[in-house]
Amino acid sequence: MEIWMHQLLQWLALPQFGLSTVFVVSFVSATLLPLGSEPAVFGLIKLNPELFWPAILVATVGNTLGGATSWWMGLGAHKAVDKARGSTTELRALRWLQRLGPKACLLSWLPGVGDPLCAMAGWLRMPFWLCVFYMAVGKLARYVTMTTALLYLMPGAVSL
Repeated sequence: MEIWMHQLLQWLALPQFGLSTVFVVSFVSATLLPLGSEPAVFGLIKLNPELFWPAILVATVGNTLGGATSWWMGLGAHKAVDKARGSTTELRALRWLQRLGPKACLLSWLPGVGDPLCAMAGWLRMPFWLCVFYMAVGKLARYVTMTTALLYLMPGAVSL
């Protein structure tokens, strides 16, 4: 397994796979796996400043699709628990999220809580497309803000 993962990472690091690497890393980092996509986005843009907007958009799409996958995983988990119990499940800890509704998915960019937030939105059966919209807005804002800040704060930053 370790050899396969090392080979995959070497393949994804090739320059001709820059945007596809950003997509894969952004997608995987938005699931429940602990991985940050910002270094991949920043690295690609630092090496290829002309890819600022394409990289931001690809990362946003990948991260949003990963969040949507987490939403579906949450919905599936809820259905599995309901089926196993023979009745509907309602956890008190999720009631606050239910009160916020799909707008809570704006916070899906937050480290540590953003990914489970998407899964909880699915668990609560919040409207899928509205959740995806709010996920995309939050994630786009994060990538633009963080990447721009890193480019301007790093010595020798490229001009946009």
